[in-house]
Amino acid sequence: MEKLKLLLLAFFLGFSISSWAQKTEISGVVLDEKSMPLPAANVLESGTSNNIVTDFDGKFKVTVSNRNATLIISFIGFDEQRVKLDGSKTNYTIKLISSSTNLEQVVVMGYGKGSRKNLTTSVASIKGDQLNRGVISDVGQMLQGKVSGLNVSTSGDPTRQASVVLRGASTLNGSQGPFYVVDGIPGVDISVIASEDIVTIDVLKDAAATAIYGNRASNGVIMVTTKKGSKDRTQITYSNYFGVENVSNQLNMMNADQLRAFTTKNNLNFTPENDKGANTDWQKAILRGSGAQSSSHNLSLSGGAEHGNYFASITALNKEGVLLGSDFSRIIARLNVEQFAFDDNLKIGINVTNSNSKYTNVPQRNTALQQSVNHLPVSPIRNADGSFFENFVQTSYFNPVALIEHGVDDTKTNNFVGSLTAEVKLPYGFSYNLNLSYQQLNSLHGEFYDSYYQQYNSASFYNNPDPPQVKQLVNFGVNGSAVRNSYQNSNTIIESFLNWDKTFGNHKIKAVIGYSWQEDVLGDGFQATATNFPVDNVSYNNLALSNYTSVNGYVVNFGDSKAYQKRRLISQFARLNYNYKDKYLLQGTIRRDGGSVFGANNQWGYFPSVGGAWRIDKEGFMKDQRVFNDLKLRVSYGQTGNSSGFNAYTSQFISGSLGTFYYNGQQVGAYGPNQAANPDLKWEKTATKNIGLDFTILKGRVSGSVDVYDKKTTDMIFNYAVNPVLVPVGTIVANGGNMSNRGIEGSLNINAIKTRNFSWSTTLNGSTNKNVITKLKNPLFVGGDSIRRVQPDGGGQTGSTLQIFKEGKPLGQFFTLQYAGKNANGVSQYVAKDGSLTTNPAIGTDYHYAGSAQPKFLLGWDNNFTYKKFDLNIFFRGVFGNKIFNATRADLFRPSTAMTTNILVDAQNESPNDLNAYKYSTRFIEDGSYLRLDNLTLGYDFGKVGKYIKKIRVYETINNLFVITKYSGIDPEVEQGGTAPGVDSNNFYPKTRTFLFGLNVIF
Repeated sequence: MEKLKLLLLAFFLGFSISSWAQKTEISGVVLDEKSMPLPAANVLESGTSNNIVTDFDGKFKVTVSNRNATLIISFIGFDEQRVKLDGSKTNYTIKLISSSTNLEQVVVMGYGKGSRKNLTTSVASIKGDQLNRGVISDVGQMLQGKVSGLNVSTSGDPTRQASVVLRGASTLNGSQGPFYVVDGIPGVDISVIASEDIVTIDVLKDAAATAIYGNRASNGVIMVTTKKGSKDRTQITYSNYFGVENVSNQLNMMNADQLRAFTTKNNLNFTPENDKGANTDWQKAILRGSGAQSSSHNLSLSGGAEHGNYFASITALNKEGVLLGSDFSRIIARLNVEQFAFDDNLKIGINVTNSNSKYTNVPQRNTALQQSVNHLPVSPIRNADGSFFENFVQTSYFNPVALIEHGVDDTKTNNFVGSLTAEVKLPYGFSYNLNLSYQQLNSLHGEFYDSYYQQYNSASFYNNPDPPQVKQLVNFGVNGSAVRNSYQNSNTIIESFLNWDKTFGNHKIKAVIGYSWQEDVLGDGFQATATNFPVDNVSYNNLALSNYTSVNGYVVNFGDSKAYQKRRLISQFARLNYNYKDKYLLQGTIRRDGGSVFGANNQWGYFPSVGGAWRIDKEGFMKDQRVFNDLKLRVSYGQTGNSSGFNAYTSQFISGSLGTFYYNGQQVGAYGPNQAANPDLKWEKTATKNIGLDFTILKGRVSGSVDVYDKKTTDMIFNYAVNPVLVPVGTIVANGGNMSNRGIEGSLNINAIKTRNFSWSTTLNGSTNKNVITKLKNPLFVGGDSIRRVQPDGGGQTGSTLQIFKEGKPLGQFFTLQYAGKNANGVSQYVAKDGSLTTNPAIGTDYHYAGSAQPKFLLGWDNNFTYKKFDLNIFFRGVFGNKIFNATRADLFRPSTAMTTNILVDAQNESPNDLNAYKYSTRFIEDGSYLRLDNLTLGYDFGKVGKYIKKIRVYETINNLFVITKYSGIDPEVEQGGTAPGVDSNNFYPKTRTFLFGLNVIF
């Protein structure tokens, strides 16, 4: 019996020892540098999927499979830490180091990476969780207000991307947006990336950072890094939100009672055709009654094994527009796989993304917007019999609701991006990379205007294009008209580069040398138009049912004769980084680009850069100081180019149709030159000087940077008017202009408060930029040193322009009549060219310079608060010192026509006898400054819930809660990109206020 007891005791002791060898409960606490607990930090047993998150006090308990296991502890904003269990301890105190204070944050550059502490260039980095949140479908809006020097403007239209301008416009071409590189693939359409899949965005600002991309980098480069799987854990995440948007502001138009009182007071009478006794709010009539609904769902799965990892996600986004007939939806699927071989010396990566989008546009959008404010409130939407009210006797007077309901405007796109990458580690610090990528964008567009639109042909239907385009007369054929086109763009890139990373004592060298080959095929497809359909429900789906040949004079529109383009780019590039004692840093780059889009005599360009930095805090004289944790001075210079904004055949001679001429009793087609050749056409070049200072003080609690830059563009490409005797076409695309941008940028990060239950961190960024066209001449140019432009063509405004390209003035310089109040007869008067006052000013001759659309200062202010399990984000954004030409207000300031079109309430004290009241002039130039509470988000983190849910966070977000501004239009955030910034011209899609509820779950 005693032997049996001893055997049983030995068995249980052995079982216990075996159990200890296999499973052990480990507890501990995770703290930051100041010994404050970090709730929701992730604790993972390496090589397994066994992980938990810390509780509110930063504490955790986890049962590991082995007493000598390794724990991986991670938390957003802190460096990941690995803790090797020693087999005897069961309780650990783990401190994480903030990545913002140790300066080891990795920054993505062209063809490589580097630590922020050793940067010699100006680069701003934004983490995925710091991006703007809300009903957002493009990266530009995610970055709005987050990066100093980045000017982003958006409208409320869900089908339009934001305009993005970095450090001021660098060209007179319409293409001013930055160049995007996604996971090393250059030129990716940013719409293929879901915001939830973004890890970091690095904005390369100065030419020393961007020159490695040569002729595509003048407008800056934005590097996007997306999520990858981890071999240490398997994770499923799900995020969604549901939102409602409503118009945040509308124009203050007269209602029926106000307008009737005004017309009675001034002895004006409505025509019986218009006055039906109604009281219609036409702006409200074209809006969705219950607001616009939006939703987003993102599901991702990630994980890996010892020699590989994977990440897969799918995102579904739907966003209704607040205007009737507008809608946007997108589905994005993404797969990333990395596999290692040969002792991890070879890494093969496959990245495939497909984005499928549908844009439902408001038919004749800008005209519908214009008609919604022009229409008289005494006119009803529908007649008593249910048909739409119309008055076709009155020219350019159309029912905006009818325009929307009787038209269709759809675009479907499918965007595919695929890449194969290989990286081989070689002896002596060398590594070789080969990147192959292919992008294909297919678009299918259709418009249909049913037989109802035929009635508009008799009433002078003009379109209402965005500036600087000029309106044109539109004819809708007979019995319905349709347009259908299908185009495909493809892009093939092969890039090969060799890296060398070597340390020799106190000397560190990082170098890269490579080759890039790219071929683009654009506009591979066709277009056709048709009219005279048997029924309206055919829409644009079957043009063969039309009978256009029976319509006298109808000509099928086969689209742009220059739609198909093929271009090739071949490049060699190199970069050298030298580091001495982590104290003195030097970088040099060179890129040689050859492009088929330029003249035969100038197809190659060279783009060099050099940058240096001095880490002052590493010097001996800084050893005993206690103020600076980091202090670095940066200086750089570089050249970049621009190869966008013009087509592949810009430099070549092209002949085509020149219309018809009358000969021998018939109209005969004419054919001849319509584009002049320019074999000397060459790159635009932008040279940037940059001086920067980076600092961290107070033991990492405060950090920031200041940059001063001087950016000069030479040989700007523009379509110049020339003497027809020299160039029969009358225009030529040539180099000739120069432009300058000078500015200061600053950013400040402060961890203001950090206690057990409460924290507050704030980030402030601001920038100023001065833009000037310093030269606008070409030997052939017949226009002197200026070009008047931007002509909205409002009623009675024929020939009146709003802006001017002028040497010594900025892009967006307003040039118009100078309003001088009213004379003794109550008639508006203006300052003539000679300084006298006149009531009959001459268009163009009596014009004066009247401010600029360029903002003087941009501001972003981000605040993050936490209290126990609650988190609160408050983000303000401001634009200051810019002017807006409120052409919309001018066109609605016509008291003399109040009996035929509506007017603003502000015009009620105007006299109908003042026929000058509405003239485009300084009277309608307003201060466009504003401060907006852009985002307010309140969240609650439940932490771990149950066995399988590691984290649940719910949040409520309000976008555009309020805006402080003196601007009298719908919203001061008018278009800031392109070549006609700051013009509000009857085309403003209303901004919205959004309320959304969101959920984030980690399994």
